[in-house]
Amino acid sequence: MNNELIGLNKSRMKELIDKNLMVIATLFFSGAFIAGKFSIAEFPVYSLTFFRFLIAAVVLFLIMWKKGEDLTLEKADIPRILLLSLLGMVGYHVFFFTALKYTSSVNTSLIAATNPIMTTIMASLFLKERFPKKAVGGILISFLGVAMIVTNGSIDVIKNMNFNIGDLYMLLAVLSFSLYFIVLKGIVGRVAPIKLTSYVFLFCVILLIPMVIYENPMSFIPKTTWTGWSSLVYMSIFASVIAYLIQQVSVKRIGPAKTSLYVNLVPLFSMIMAYFILGEVITLPKVFAGFMIITGVIITLRSKK
Repeated sequence: MNNELIGLNKSRMKELIDKNLMVIATLFFSGAFIAGKFSIAEFPVYSLTFFRFLIAAVVLFLIMWKKGEDLTLEKADIPRILLLSLLGMVGYHVFFFTALKYTSSVNTSLIAATNPIMTTIMASLFLKERFPKKAVGGILISFLGVAMIVTNGSIDVIKNMNFNIGDLYMLLAVLSFSLYFIVLKGIVGRVAPIKLTSYVFLFCVILLIPMVIYENPMSFIPKTTWTGWSSLVYMSIFASVIAYLIQQVSVKRIGPAKTSLYVNLVPLFSMIMAYFILGEVITLPKVFAGFMIITGVIITLRSKK
């Protein structure tokens, strides 16, 4: 009887751990919006992206080497992986870090939450995927939420075309990452996830070398503070490597559908962190806009099942 109770408790504990693994990963993902705000104050955009993925790539390749993974790539896959690096790492992060120079962490995280919506639209345009009528409603609700963020709930912003440039950069970041997912569909089954991610990071680093030389690292590295470096390391290790590995474990244990739903917590966690760490103001329109975006994303994702 005692053995049965112990076994039952272990089973429940494992189930509890499985369900909460992605909460940890989501916290790490959310923290990137806060760390990015600190680090962009001390690093130029291209160099920040370069160093983030240089550290992450080194760690991932060391993990693969330790596990005895095959590190070779098929020549036919290299052009597609280069394109993935250009869209998902260089493109997204250059726009993302630039956005953080002009707008709040809250705004960037809320706009980033529309990525599944934008990906659905891109898949319809480029892959000719058809989405149900319910998805249209979800898309409209999400974009109304984005409109509320970009206009700050004021019709005068539209009349005067007085948009925050940072919000527009973040929309470009989401567009870039959505195209990344479209390209990803053509290779994801052929290359192991950790190997694919490692090479995407590595190629990102290689692509950015000319821009980093132009930005002249010696002009800012000696002046970079502990806050700048720790924020960079956080994004490299916690938000890139550890969160990614947790996500892979979660997909295996609870499935991709349930795992993807946890990503909707990112805006919520980011808003809380931004309030307490950065002192950003959380207005009622932003809370309502976040609710609309997350609701729209959930409707769209469920309608595709």
